[in-house]
Amino acid sequence: MTFVWAFIIGGLLCALAQLVMDLAQLTPGQVLVLFVVLGALAGGVGVYGKLVQFAGAGASVPLPGFGYTMVEGIGQAVQQKGALGLFTGGLTAAAGGIKAAVLFGLTAALIFRPKA
Repeated sequence: MTFVWAFIIGGLLCALAQLVMDLAQLTPGQVLVLFVVLGALAGGVGVYGKLVQFAGAGASVPLPGFGYTMVEGIGQAVQQKGALGLFTGGLTAAAGGIKAAVLFGLTAALIFRPKA
C-alpha cells in the first residue's frame, strides 16, 4: 500500500504543478522555485514531514521535497554546528540528490547529441 500512496501523492503534486503552469501562466522555472519554497515553508512549520512519513518517496522526490530536505538539513546542522549550520546544512542534506542530478545529466550529455 505504501507504493500506491507514493504514486498517488507524487502524481497529485505533479498534476498540481501542471495546473499552476497552465492556469497562472508561469514558466517552468517559476513553478520550480514556487514549489521548492512551498516545500521549505511546509517543512518549516512541520506539515511536510508528516506527508513524507505517509507517502515516502511520493512526497520526498518531487520539488517540494527538495525544499523540505533543505530545511531539515539546516535544522540538524544548526543543532550540531550553531550558526554555521545555517549556511552548510541545506546543501549537506541535499548533496546526494544534487550529485546524482549532475552525474546523470553529464552522462546523458555525453551519450546523446542534442538537435540544433
